[in-house]
Amino acid sequence: MLIASPFIEALKGKSVTHVWRGHGSAIFLEFGALTETRRRDGTPGQPDGELTLMIAWSWRVERPRSILCGSWSSERRWPAMFRHLVGNEVSQVEFLGKLHEISVSLSNGLRVVSFMTAEGQPSWALIARQPRLGSLHVRKGSLCVQAPGP
Repeated sequence: MLIASPFIEALKGKSVTHVWRGHGSAIFLEFGALTETRRRDGTPGQPDGELTLMIAWSWRVERPRSILCGSWSSERRWPAMFRHLVGNEVSQVEFLGKLHEISVSLSNGLRVVSFMTAEGQPSWALIARQPRLGSLHVRKGSLCVQAPGP
């Protein structure tokens, strides 16, 4: 797990500052200071955090003894669940299983976990803009880092 160490250290202690839904059931958790963004057409986009956790699909938010919400839950529940995440600090980051699903534990006892349920690879990425580490994701069953762009 040495490849993931810089990402784990950068994420620990950061607060969740924004959570948003992407296409379908994809979710994005933004950590640390936010930077405003613009879409190609010039309209405001979702802000970027210093770090972003993107889970493309198949995710859940766990309480200590039950599941609070997940990608298969009613979408009406998602906004309230997102509010439970914002403002809490990352206390622990773990990688689960042989295919490296990601688990992010928060200071309020909640845990965000990816868990791919279809063939292929786990579909998550941890993108570090500050510090500029690039992105951490799974390729061919192993953790790998994509260098930051220009």
